[in-house]
Amino acid sequence: MSTTSRDDLRSSNLNPSSQGFTLWSDARTYRVAGQVIGVALVILLIWRLTNNLFSNLDRLNISRNFDFLTQPTNFAIAENWGFDTSLPRWRMLLIGLQNTILAAGGGIVLATILGTIVGIARLSSNWLVSKISTFYVETLRNIPPLVVIIFFSIAVFSSGPFPVFREATELKLPFSDSNWLILSNSRIGFPSFSAERNISAFWLLFAMTFLFAACMWAWRTVKSSKTGVPHRRVQWSLGVFVVLLVLWFFLLNGPYDWSWPSRTENGRRLASGFGTSAAYLSVTLAIAIYTASHIAEIVRGAILAIHKGQGEAATSLSLSSYQRYRFVILPQAFRRIIPNLINQYLNLTKNTSLAVAVGYAELASLTQTSIGNGAPAPQSILLMMCGYLGLSLIVSLIANVVNRSLRLKDR
Repeated sequence: MSTTSRDDLRSSNLNPSSQGFTLWSDARTYRVAGQVIGVALVILLIWRLTNNLFSNLDRLNISRNFDFLTQPTNFAIAENWGFDTSLPRWRMLLIGLQNTILAAGGGIVLATILGTIVGIARLSSNWLVSKISTFYVETLRNIPPLVVIIFFSIAVFSSGPFPVFREATELKLPFSDSNWLILSNSRIGFPSFSAERNISAFWLLFAMTFLFAACMWAWRTVKSSKTGVPHRRVQWSLGVFVVLLVLWFFLLNGPYDWSWPSRTENGRRLASGFGTSAAYLSVTLAIAIYTASHIAEIVRGAILAIHKGQGEAATSLSLSSYQRYRFVILPQAFRRIIPNLINQYLNLTKNTSLAVAVGYAELASLTQTSIGNGAPAPQSILLMMCGYLGLSLIVSLIANVVNRSLRLKDR
């Protein structure tokens, strides 16, 4: 075959059009066309639903905009005695978001601690401890979280062992008339701090001290990596932070003072101290205990996935059971469970919306009350969804940062 013939054959193979190739005979054309048609149908559906929504809003004379956020709230918020009903609704939504964060944050901490303990206890060689942990997991994770919340609200607080607030149990300090705890079925009072003087200066010094402690942490880490000496960064950073904070406290002549819990003269409210409602405790404890039953199984599975040689090596070094878990087992287990923990944290955050059943003033409860008091439902629900979406993204971001920090580094 001549050189010219070979060149013609090669060019014909590289050029599909020379072999009768058309655009309609290419499978990629149909894939792209299918995707374009699918996107067009979705857009058409969204447009149709939006058009129907606007038509119904106009027919019912309901506003389409968000001007209702600047209108007065016109209803009181439970356990928030300082809230003025004339404040705009956006302030009300911020309070609901704040209460949701408090419930979710407390629940995440409690669920993580309790779930880790129960997960380890399920692997205990003690028969009683192992069976009790198994009973806890198999019972709680098969009960809907709403039922657990209602149980805490009714069986523990409302109709439980605690007295009504007007007859609350007051536990006195030794050699003093002040209370250190007030127990009732609707509110519980704890000691707290009250702002007195030089507050702005104290918090400015607090921020500077925190940054200095962070620099101390980084310095000890770098020194340990270069010299091999134990970093002891927790002791150094925490020690410097506490010492400087106490020093600023005394130099500023005590910007905060103790506020002991006490009731008003009519016995209807807490006059001082820090108070938390039974509704908050019901929601936080219930979702924490429920989520802990799932976290316990995650922890147990992660521990079982670690090669038994790790534990045997720790035992051969004469490490105690606590040291074996603290320095060998749990650090490896937590590298495995972080992704699953993220899912449980997200579920816990979203489960706070069930607090509407017990009257806790979180985001979903206040949104529902606001709609019942004249706020447009579509806009209110959209804002509520955005609130939960934002919280979930923040929780996921923080957990992913922790996950990356615990990941093994390639050398």
